[in-house]
Formats: sequence, structure tokens, C-alpha cells
Amino acid sequence: MRNTKAFKEAVAQTLTELAHRGVTLAPATVEDTIEKNISTVAERLRIQTRSAWRYFDAAALADRLAQSQASYEESSSEKGVGQAPMPPIDNPELALVLAGVPDSLAQTGGDLYAVIINVAVNAWMAGHIHGEDGCTGCDGSRGPAGHDWEARMRTITELQPNVTKWFDRDVWTRAVNDAGYTVARR
Repeated sequence: MRNTKAFKEAVAQTLTELAHRGVTLAPATVEDTIEKNISTVAERLRIQTRSAWRYFDAAALADRLAQSQASYEESSSEKGVGQAPMPPIDNPELALVLAGVPDSLAQTGGDLYAVIINVAVNAWMAGHIHGEDGCTGCDGSRGPAGHDWEARMRTITELQPNVTKWFDRDVWTRAVNDAGYTVARR
């Protein structure tokens, strides 16, 4: 189904409709949804998949996806689920996470999945550490040093005084290249 002209047009139309509504979803999410919907229509009406396309409406699907996205965001905010605190752009810990990417690429032999996991875990931990003062589950978990986030940032800056260089895209790209890798779009 995914290799058909109808499918590709449906995905493009739905993504355009979503853009008009100010909603951004990954193309793969839209593709999966369309495939599931068309298959369900064909199965329930007992018709061939190619005949089910006559029931496809990109605008209606975009409306449902946008409504679902809004509902999800609303339910998450009601339950206190939000985004982790974003550190300032010159944050020393964020610089260490960025600096770790070229090293991780070299250590893993270019295993992008392993690099992303490494970055995600380090970023998650950094965000968690930043917000520990309000985390009841973290009481007493940091030992005698406690939850002094400012002291942690000072320590990192002392260990690596030029953290701001990692916020320069050219410096970071050179470090990735020096590790023997490039990021290129196919």
C-alpha cells in the first residue's frame, strides 16, 4: 500500500492540512495512521484496499489528528506533566552532553542509535538533576553534597572552562568530522 501513488498523495495532503492547522507530526506517524485507516475501511466494508481510497478525506483526518494532539497536550498539562526545565543555552552540563557526541560516535564506531541513547540518557539525567530540588523522590539521594545545582555547574566549568565552544555549530561539526564521521542527508 505504501508504494502506491494514492498513498503518497494522501500523506502529502494530510501533512499539508496539518500544517494549515499549525500541527506538526512526523511523516511516519501520518503514514501509519493512514495505512491503518484505509486497511480498516477496506476490512469493514469488505472491499479491496484500492477501493477504500474513495473514502479518504485528508482534511477530516487532519482535523482528527489535530484534535487528538490537542487533547493529549491538555490531558498532560492537567496531570502536571510538562516539559523538563530547559537549561540556559550556555549551560555547562548541556555543553558536556553536546561535547560527548563526537566521542560517542568514535567509541561506538558510528552507531547512531547508541549515540542517541547516550545523549538522551545524559540529557534526561541533566534535566532531572536540575529539577531535583522539587523532586520528593530524590531527597537524600545526592549524598552529603545535597542538591546544590549551582555548585555542580561551577565544578563542570572548572573541569572544562571553555564550555561555550560547544554551542558553536562549526566547532561541533569539526569535532564530529575529526572523529571520522559526517552527517549527510540521503
